[in-house]
Amino acid sequence: MAFEKVKRSENYSEWYNNLVKNADLAEHSAVKGCMVIKPYGYAIWENIQRQLDRRFKETGHSNAYFPLFVPKSLFEKEEKNAEGFAKECAVVTHYRLKADPDRPGRLITDPDSKLEEELVVRPTSEAIIWNTYRNWIRSYRDLPILINQWANVVRWEMRTRLFLRTAEFLWQEGHTAHATKEEALDETRKMLDVYAQFAEEWMAVPVIRGVKTENERFAGADETFCIEGMMQDGKALQMGTSHFLGQNFAKAFDVRYQTREGGLEHVWATSWGVSTRLMGALIMAHSDDEGLVLPPKLAPIHVVIVPVYKSEEELNLIADAVLPLKKTLEAAGLSVKFDDRDTQKPGFKFAEWELKGVPVRLAIGPRDLANGTVEVARRDLKTKENLPFAGIETHIQQLLNDIQKNLYQRALDFRSAKTYTVNTWEDFVSAIDVKEGFAVAHWDGSGETEEKIKELTKATIRCIPLDQHEENGTCILSGKPSKGRVVFARAY
Repeated sequence: MAFEKVKRSENYSEWYNNLVKNADLAEHSAVKGCMVIKPYGYAIWENIQRQLDRRFKETGHSNAYFPLFVPKSLFEKEEKNAEGFAKECAVVTHYRLKADPDRPGRLITDPDSKLEEELVVRPTSEAIIWNTYRNWIRSYRDLPILINQWANVVRWEMRTRLFLRTAEFLWQEGHTAHATKEEALDETRKMLDVYAQFAEEWMAVPVIRGVKTENERFAGADETFCIEGMMQDGKALQMGTSHFLGQNFAKAFDVRYQTREGGLEHVWATSWGVSTRLMGALIMAHSDDEGLVLPPKLAPIHVVIVPVYKSEEELNLIADAVLPLKKTLEAAGLSVKFDDRDTQKPGFKFAEWELKGVPVRLAIGPRDLANGTVEVARRDLKTKENLPFAGIETHIQQLLNDIQKNLYQRALDFRSAKTYTVNTWEDFVSAIDVKEGFAVAHWDGSGETEEKIKELTKATIRCIPLDQHEENGTCILSGKPSKGRVVFARAY
């Protein structure tokens, strides 16, 4: 392929940026900090979206859509949430442009079009949604409300990276209302499990389920639960969050319901979301120096068939043999590409589909036809073998299952090897700085200590694991008592 390759071991950041571009996933746009998601990248996102949407509906949720713009007065109602997002907000102040009388062909803001109230371009939708729920909820009979929204949001980031952090990105955000605290907490944990199962079973990325510290909690939440994955450079990536909002938004927007007993109570709330950041996780968890490595369950193309021929007659013979196989595989639910382009040679095609992470590649030429064989290459191990053409569809289906399992196990083994249980400050610094992995260490529970560790090492507490065992110890920095270990890491 006609581009310069960068090795992960030499410059991980540049490797990632080049891969996103070269694999035709996304590119920077004319709007600073924003991205264009290209068709191949969007096809992966559609697969992610489709599978998550199915799970949301299986757990009783319905999709809706709410406005992109939030009146500033509504955004301000929940103070912690407003303060938490204030620095990232894009704000609409005028609604019209007009021709500049001094510069023909240029436009200026029409001062007569100033809005009576400024509009915040949604960085998150709690405010506009809870203002709406106030009109929907009157009685216990109206609860629970289980709504999900697929949308875009804007958070004005100064330092951006495609998929991982952009000024505008795509996501889903669930917003639910419940009669009791217990129901809302159950919902929060249920959706965290939905995210974790999707990450592990479909993305082949092992994750740690946990709860955020108060310093890292979502603005306006009582608790934030999360899933954290390890990327191939040893850094953490927060892959999904589920928030227990308590009654904070219900009180801010005066959303109350009549109980069965006739009293009035504020409702209990949750919100939860994942974004196109999952695309970054897919890339960084599995890919290699040759390009993307995609788990079959999310790959836009499962199998590519490359004919090797010298004449149109040979191509026709190969097509007659493989097109029935293509139909059989497609009938089994697989996506198959027959790459019969006459503008590129087979070697170019091999490299291109390897770069794009297609899990299985078949190559077949006249000699293979004569011998009744086909060359089968698997992307994850970069191995290939010649196999009988007859019955190859059964082997391919099994091979895709094997690749999916192998990618998960490989990522799990990598995480295990890069996770260090440490008891001293020296070992902690070594785990973060030298070994570049996760440090599982005691912490005294104070925000001051947490901030000091971050200042000294740039490592944050990724989560307090939900399966944390009570264990008496001493904090790695302060030496104060601790009752359990938490996960520290540098993160995206």
